[in-house]
Amino acid sequence: MHRPDRREFLRGTLLGSASLGLLGRLPAAGPLVRRAAKAQAVIQVHLGGGLTHIDTFDPKPDAPVEVRGPFSTIKTKISGELFSDQLPKLAQVADKLTVIRSFTHTEADHDRGTHSVLTGYQPSPAITYPSFGAVVAQQLGIRNNLPPYVCIPGSGNQFLGSGYLSAANAPFSVGGNPANDNFRVRDLDAPRDVDAARSERRKQLLHDLDAGFTRLGEADAVRAAEEYYRMAYALIESPEARTAFDLAAEKPQVKDRYGRRPVGMSCLLARRLVQAGARYVVVEQGGYDHHARIAAGLPGAIGPVDQAVAALVADLDEQGLLDSTVVLLTTEFGRTPRINADAGRDHWPRVYSVMAAGGGFRRGLVHGSSNATGAEPEEAPVRPADLAATVFQLLGIDPTLKLMAPGDRPIDLVRDGVVIPELLA
Repeated sequence: MHRPDRREFLRGTLLGSASLGLLGRLPAAGPLVRRAAKAQAVIQVHLGGGLTHIDTFDPKPDAPVEVRGPFSTIKTKISGELFSDQLPKLAQVADKLTVIRSFTHTEADHDRGTHSVLTGYQPSPAITYPSFGAVVAQQLGIRNNLPPYVCIPGSGNQFLGSGYLSAANAPFSVGGNPANDNFRVRDLDAPRDVDAARSERRKQLLHDLDAGFTRLGEADAVRAAEEYYRMAYALIESPEARTAFDLAAEKPQVKDRYGRRPVGMSCLLARRLVQAGARYVVVEQGGYDHHARIAAGLPGAIGPVDQAVAALVADLDEQGLLDSTVVLLTTEFGRTPRINADAGRDHWPRVYSVMAAGGGFRRGLVHGSSNATGAEPEEAPVRPADLAATVFQLLGIDPTLKLMAPGDRPIDLVRDGVVIPELLA
């Protein structure tokens, strides 16, 4: 029988820890540089596929029908500004929102566009960049025994990972559908056959093994693994953490307000998590790649998001949490300015819309614009790196910071991006 040597054992320990999704915080890859933080947490709702901007946040009612599309417009709480009639609930909370109508990049491929928006970097074959959430986890660490970075429902999206940072900064994956009546968070409960005494013996055994390996060398890797498991046990044993993940504790009328569908219950769970101490929560929702029959496909996809995100923003505000919580609504690119031969719209990264709220963003703001056909930025373009710099600064993380990649290689946290002061309160 093969007996693993010390290196193999350490490697297995670290990989096994990562697979559990129970996150701690390893030593920082770069110096911590903190500024005065306006925001304490971020909830990012990411819509995979490429949400059409013209049919949501940037309608063109005076354009030809092949541009303006099949939907009409609706007045918002921002004087003189219109949304598509597909966003009636967000229109009613628009006075709390910042809408960026001039978001732009050059990546029309799904993977490359997603990478750009979730990391602030264009993809590179030479290095894998960390997501916003991984950076926040590494820089700000754990709070109240909650994982600093959480993905709902899971972290299957490779661009939500830790990149060149430690796997300790990868997201905790909730798993499952929060809208299911029997929903439970995986990896949160200790095994039923392990009582408190047995758990303590296991922890002591792990500590003794780590101590023995430390004396033999490679102490940093061993200490990292020990810290990883310590945080994992803290999560399992923390009543506060278990309560934060318990959607059953919410009143039925609150669930109805968010909408009892996956995105609604995911947004409600995200609110519970940041309220309890999580730093960065991503809610993923797919189904926005409308190359054909957009008139039939968009309403059923965007309606639950309109309800959920509007409820999230209003709920956070009512609870006094919006000023300390950034809410982002992002997608990898927009859709073509003209309806195609299949009555849909194709990929279009040259200009589209991103929504933000809270955490130091200005309320009731429409920033930038696209041209008359929604094809190009007309004024005040904003790139993914600019959004990254702005969000990091709101969280008190210096956008000019350099992180250390493997091989002691310093990497800019944000490259060629600047904080957009007009977006800030």
